[in-house]
This record gives sequence, structure tokens and C-alpha cells, in this order.
Amino acid sequence: MRNKRLTLPRILPSLLIALIAIVAVGCSQQPVNAEPTLTTQLQGPRAADRQITRHVAALVSQEHLTNHELDDEISGRCLDEFLKTLDPWKIYFYQSDVDTFNKYRTRIDDMIQSGDISLAYLIFNTFLKRIDERVEMVGTLLDNGFDFTRDEVIISDRDLARYPKTKAEALDRWRKRIKYDLLMLKDDGTEGEEAIEKLRRRYTSFGKRMHQTDQDELLEMYLTSMTSSFDPHTTYMSPSTLKNFEIMMKLELDGIGASLQADDGYTVIKDIIKGGAADKDGRLKVEDRIVGVGQGTEGEIADVVDMKLNDVVKQIRGKRGSIVRLEVQRTGEKNQIIDITRDRIELTDSEAKGEILEAGLKSDGKPYRIGVIDLPSFYMDMDAARAGLANFKSTTRDVRAIIEDFKKEGIDGIVLDLRRNGGGSLTEAINLTGLFIPEGPVVQVKGANGSIRPFNDLNPTCSWTGPLVVLNSKFSASASEILAGAIQDYHRGLIVGDETSHGKGTVQSLLDLSSQLFRLPNMPSMGALKLTMQQFYRPSGDSTQKRGVESDIELPSLTTHLDVGEQDLDFPIEFDRVPQLKYPNFDQVNEDIIKKLAQTSEPRVSEDEEFQRVTRNIERYLEQKSKKYVTLNEEKFMKEREELNADKEEREQLEEIANGNKEEGIERDYYLDEALAITVDYIKLLGPKSHIKVSSPFSSTLNN
Repeated sequence: MRNKRLTLPRILPSLLIALIAIVAVGCSQQPVNAEPTLTTQLQGPRAADRQITRHVAALVSQEHLTNHELDDEISGRCLDEFLKTLDPWKIYFYQSDVDTFNKYRTRIDDMIQSGDISLAYLIFNTFLKRIDERVEMVGTLLDNGFDFTRDEVIISDRDLARYPKTKAEALDRWRKRIKYDLLMLKDDGTEGEEAIEKLRRRYTSFGKRMHQTDQDELLEMYLTSMTSSFDPHTTYMSPSTLKNFEIMMKLELDGIGASLQADDGYTVIKDIIKGGAADKDGRLKVEDRIVGVGQGTEGEIADVVDMKLNDVVKQIRGKRGSIVRLEVQRTGEKNQIIDITRDRIELTDSEAKGEILEAGLKSDGKPYRIGVIDLPSFYMDMDAARAGLANFKSTTRDVRAIIEDFKKEGIDGIVLDLRRNGGGSLTEAINLTGLFIPEGPVVQVKGANGSIRPFNDLNPTCSWTGPLVVLNSKFSASASEILAGAIQDYHRGLIVGDETSHGKGTVQSLLDLSSQLFRLPNMPSMGALKLTMQQFYRPSGDSTQKRGVESDIELPSLTTHLDVGEQDLDFPIEFDRVPQLKYPNFDQVNEDIIKKLAQTSEPRVSEDEEFQRVTRNIERYLEQKSKKYVTLNEEKFMKEREELNADKEEREQLEEIANGNKEEGIERDYYLDEALAITVDYIKLLGPKSHIKVSSPFSSTLNN
């Protein structure tokens, strides 16, 4: 199958895992060994791995957008990417290990094309050996104690890191690393013996979990190291990853309704999904630790401490109506067994939600009513759509219903919040744009052969013809950039937010490998290749690739300054242009309007205490970011942390995007308040021309 999806950018791989680590149905419940022997190695490749590898190599060589061959250049990139995936800070491998691996540097392309992935096993088993050595090293270091009065530093820039050449050099690197970890824990309120034991457990647990890596996971890591050497968004998905991806797109599953997170060897409840089985049961709480899982009413409770997260999820998954028993550990209480009947869960955190908010005053003294729509993704139940089922899950359908409700209640404008929208379905991006414009081009798509195809909104009607403001951030990517770009090109609405959006201007097709290889129904899953086959362009002809969509009005935000844009990734495809299409100019936004809105917004922002705090944080974050080293002198370290923990600010921003908006409705804060104030000013400037005419859209001024 080839489903065009503008998928989440690779800026947030760990966040994607957090989003899909939901207790769901669909995988078997085979027991997993929770106490692996640390001296074990991963067994060699399977017969199916060779077949998958050869087919992935053929597809990416023949159909990738860039027409780049699988050659020595890709071979070298693949090795570097795989090593970076395993050991990003260069603290596990020795330089001698890497020298051995480098002997294969120009041979990997030939090996992969023949289906040979033996190098992946050589590298990974060496990695497991080094992990065991480092775990032992950590134990020794923690036993010996540290001098926190010494003036020494640790590298904070990965580009400066080098692999240790000797055991003594590795020991010194790890001494500094553990010292840094202890200082970080103390800054968070954990110190003394508690901190030491926490770190001991952290690294021991990491070692155990790495030894639980299975052949599917290794194949996924290795092949993705190769495919992402063509561009950051071409990846191989193992069968389990593919299933999680499909769950995310359809926003529904069977399970207990809880999201899980690994924390130093424990599986911790991070969220209870409203309306799910666990929520209705009421006994499971956020921050509970799951230490054991049993199937049915009488199945043995299996220990899951130090088990990798994916395997714990597999243990808890099951069919609707079946029972799972969880052994739960809660601080200060005796362990308890909680039995929960699995049920249908709707992942509402990722679906559109809307609320009418009041701001400003009209001439009659009544407040303006602004409909705010929070849209975290462009979702679509592809299976239901292909099956021709009525009322399948759809972003456009949900947003249209929200707008109709808004109009019944009476609104003056709409704010569409895409700040945490990482992408999704191309079809939904086009259809949703059509809710705000009459028929016309929304996006152009160019393939590897250079042919350009426009995709139009074919519906001549609009759901909303009035004032429109789109909120953007550097995390707004792919499909959200199609919508924002079209709205901006049509001069249909105002773009407010970060300096620019993410900058992902490529289209991925999802190629199911079982279907590709066998073309027979009901074959065992072999995973899928998410392959970059096209690049998209705005109606104006500009690509959003690496540049994104620039905001008309920029608001201060830390996210603008994070290295999470397309241009910050490895091997991004370059920006280019195609010829401009004909489309109407609705003149809802022009230079004069933008200038006036900026002039009224800037004084409010400069005088607002929260925005002042953001500005200070940005300055300090950039100062910290420019530093290549961090002091390990406790007094100096804590002084720097007191000024502002900008690293913590960054982590909190990323966690908020990963976990989504947990509020019942729209969360109103200083940022949204300013967006609403800008919207009110915008409505006033538009005056009687605040609604576009849709009867004859191309009678408007055309851009050529």
C-alpha cells in the first residue's frame, strides 16, 4: 500500500515513543525474560531479515526522491548514524572498536544490497560487552566517592566528544559523567545515599534493558540508520512500530487506557486516559509503578522490573473484555493487585478540541467571542476510509463540527492552534484547508522524476469565511505547514507564533513490505518502509523545506531557539521552488495590517511579566547553549543552576509537547491571551470586510 502521510518529523523520536507507549491490543502476550544474563549476546540474523533488508535497499535506491544511489557515501553515513544511535556521547565504545567497524565503512552498501546485516550484530554485541564493563565501572566509581571542590569540567557539546582510547581514559570520562549526574540529582532534590543508589539502579537497569533488545528492534535500528542517510524522514518500521503508528493515526485502540514511561528500571503510569478502563476503575493512579503483570483472573504475576517498556506494554495489551492484573507499587504503601477489564479507548489528547473564549470589548461594551481550536495532529483512520465505512475518524470532520458549533454560539473570529502539530495525513491537510478557502490549489507535489502535480480543495463552500489566525511554532511541521502556507499565500488569515515553523517539506509514503513482497492477503507483518518520495510546495511555488512558514507576527518563545528544526537534522533535502499557480488573493492580510498589528502587540508583550520572563529565559538559554563545557565544581554548578535552569526549561517544553494538553478544554495562558488580543485587533482592522466572498473565488485578484 502507498498511503501518503506527512508524518511527524524525526526531531522528536523519543517523544513519538512517549506518545505511542499506550497500553493497547494487537500483540501477543508471550512471557519475556525480565532478568537477562548480562554476558549474553544477541543471536544472528534470521532468514526473513535478509529478505526484508534486500527489499528495503531496492525500494530506497529506486524510489527515493533524491535518486541517490545506495553507494559508498550512504555506506559511511549509515555507519556513523548507527554508532550515533547506540552511543551518541561516545562513552561506551573504545576508539579501537570504531577502528574495527570502520573497516566496513565502504562495504555496508554492498552488504545491505545482498541482505547481509551481520555488521549490525558485530557492532551491537560489542556494544553489549562495553555496557557490561561500564556498569561495573559505575559501581566502582559510586563506591569510591567524589571530590566536588575540584575545578574541572565535562563536555556539553556532543560534536567535541571523542571515543576513549584506553580504559583509564574511559574511567575518567565516566567519573565526570557520574559526578555530573549526582550534581543534577542534588539540584532536583535527591542527594546522599539515595542519589547513589538511584544512579546505581539507573545504569544497571539500562544494561539489562539493552540485553533485552530483540532482532526486530536491531533490524529497525540498523536499516533506519541506512534509510535516514538518504534523508531524516525515511525509516524502516518493525511490525510493532508499524502497529503503534497506525494506532496513532486512527486515535483509538483496545486497552486499559494508560500511558507508560520507563524510569530507572520501573514502568511508571504517566497518564490515565479520560473515559478509559483505568479511569472508570479508579484505582490506578499517575506515578504508580507497575512491578508485575498477570493475565486473566488466575494467571501468574510476572515480574516486570527492569523489563524494557515495549515488552511491558505487550504484557498489558489484550483484547477488549479480557482481564489483566497489575501489581502496583505506590510510595508509602504495600503493593496491591489491581484487576482491570480492557476496553475500547479513544485517544482524545491528539484529536481536535474547541472552545469559545472572550477577549476585548466591542463598541457596545460586549466582549469579542473567539473560537479557539487546538489541533495536535492531522489524523485519519486509513483502514476505515479504505473500507468505505461511514463516519470514519477524520480531522476535517471533527473540525467542521467544532466550527458549526461555534457559529451556532456566535463568534467573531477563529484561532487555529497548530503549535504542537507535527503532521499527519496529506488528505486531511488539504481537506481541512478547504474549510477556510473556496476551491483552489492547496499544495503542489513534485516527485523524483520532476513532475509536478497540484492538489486542490474541490469544495466551493467554506465552513468559516471570517477572521482567521493560525498559531505556529517550530514544532509545527509537515501537514500543518501545508495549511499555514496556503492560508498565508491566499492572504486568507494571519500567522502568529515562532519566527518560523519546523521546515519539513517532504512527503512520505508508507510501503507495507508484506504486501510489496507477496501481494497476498493475511500475510505475517514484515514491517513497513516510510519512504520520502515527493516534496511539497506552496501555491506560491516556495517549498517549506528547511525554511518553514514565517510568522506574520512573532511572539517571544523559547521554542524558536531550540535546535529542533529541519535544518538541524542530518542530511535534510534542500529548499527549492517550482512555478507559482493561480489562486485568489483575499486581501485579509497585507503589509499595512501586519505593521499595525505588530505596533499594538509589541507594547503589550514588552510590558507583560510572563513575556519578560520568557525573554530572560531565552537570553540565559542562549548563553548556556553557547557553552561547550559544564563545571563540576559544586559551588559553581549550583550557582549557575540558581540563575536559570534553561536546560530544564527545554526539557519541560518537550515533555509538554509529547504529553499534549491534558486539560478538559483549551488551556488559557499569557501566550494565548496575547494571541487573542492580536485577533481582536485584527478583527477591528478588517472592519466590514472581515468575511471573504466565496461565490466566485477567482474573481478576486489572482496571483500569477
